[in-house]
Amino acid sequence: MAILTKEEAKKIIDKVLAYSKADEMSVSLSGSRTGNIRYARNSVSTSGETTDLALAVTAVFGKKSGTSTINEFDDASLEKTVRRAEEIAKLAPDNPEYVPMLGPQKYLDINSYAESTAKITPEYRAQAAFDSIDPCVKKNLTAAGYLEDSTGFSAIGNSKGLFGYNKATSIDFSITVRTADGKGSGYATRDFNDASKLSAKATTEIAMQKALASSDAKALEPGKYTVILEPTAAVDLLQNMMRSFDARSAEEGRSFLSKKGGGTRLGEKLFDERVTIYSDPQNAEIPGSPFGGGGGGRMGGGGGDGRPQQKVTWIEKGVVKNMYYSRYWAEKKGVEAISSPSGFILAGGTESLADLIKGTEKGILVTRLWYIRAVDPQTLLYTGLTRDGTFYIENGKIKHPVKNFRFNESPVIMLNNLEAMGKPMRAGGNLVPPLKIRDFTFTSLSDAV
Repeated sequence: MAILTKEEAKKIIDKVLAYSKADEMSVSLSGSRTGNIRYARNSVSTSGETTDLALAVTAVFGKKSGTSTINEFDDASLEKTVRRAEEIAKLAPDNPEYVPMLGPQKYLDINSYAESTAKITPEYRAQAAFDSIDPCVKKNLTAAGYLEDSTGFSAIGNSKGLFGYNKATSIDFSITVRTADGKGSGYATRDFNDASKLSAKATTEIAMQKALASSDAKALEPGKYTVILEPTAAVDLLQNMMRSFDARSAEEGRSFLSKKGGGTRLGEKLFDERVTIYSDPQNAEIPGSPFGGGGGGRMGGGGGDGRPQQKVTWIEKGVVKNMYYSRYWAEKKGVEAISSPSGFILAGGTESLADLIKGTEKGILVTRLWYIRAVDPQTLLYTGLTRDGTFYIENGKIKHPVKNFRFNESPVIMLNNLEAMGKPMRAGGNLVPPLKIRDFTFTSLSDAV
């Protein structure tokens, strides 16, 4: 029962709404089947599968609202949940920023569901773990990995006639490989909607190569270096930047998009002209959700009120083109309410990672960034560590591994120091190319491998 059809979900939502005595009512219904397998030291430690089905009801009287949740679906329980939400709403203070619910919406046709993922069995997970562990054992390496697959749906409806439904799947796999002496470490990760695109063996082989190549790392002096950030490394900094495109934060002077003296930097060229970032929920490689806040979005969505997701260009040729707005703030400013993206695409080039390395006279290849923390939200300055495979490049070739660094860098500055971009690949639900950046700031060395 965890995965309901569109018709089954609408029947439950309509029944709930029929019980309402509130001025307005919204209902959110979601269900999922999630499986996983985890291993460390070349041995499976945990595995399992869970199912969940949950309903949330929000009742509104004037500007007062209350929410109640339940996972029982008999008529008496559904009605009890409605009454509880109404009781809570009557006790709540007015919300001065409340905006009336939306009526019926037209949603994009999005295919974020893959039968190959929905049909995953415990045997599939066990085979994936074996395909990862076995080659490591044969080369005296130690593997630690995690695979999680999920099939789910999300449905929304309200008393004004809005209804939306989406079904989605996802599979995520990450692997860390260590050498027997603990001096070498490699990491690789892949995520897809379609499990047929995942090869645990091929992903593990990448981590194995990095582990073997990263032993006996040499220390380099901290400083500013040309770096090549693999997509796995670049995506974390870029995600933090994209989460800062909120218009209200900018207009209230709390973000890097705030202008000194008031206003925002919308329309200003803040990045290298080669930088174009957009979101497209219909993109075949990173399909999103048709409505904000619905299943399938990795960045949150920011539109749980049922606003349709749409294709939006956030940065075009280095110029800030759009920011996202809550409905309240958009109404206050007299502009369109744009939802935040469920995933973003940084348009890149056609070169491979190997091509970028070949074209680098001196630089550092970074596999992964870790333990990232904000230093200054108004400049988007972050600090963190490199990890699991950091290498020195000389004359277009990887010369030797280097000890890990702590970095202090802003993605805004990083995207102004852009030298080259490769072909985008999926990373964390986004499409990100490997990036070649000059003057990336490393502040100290780290003993972590």
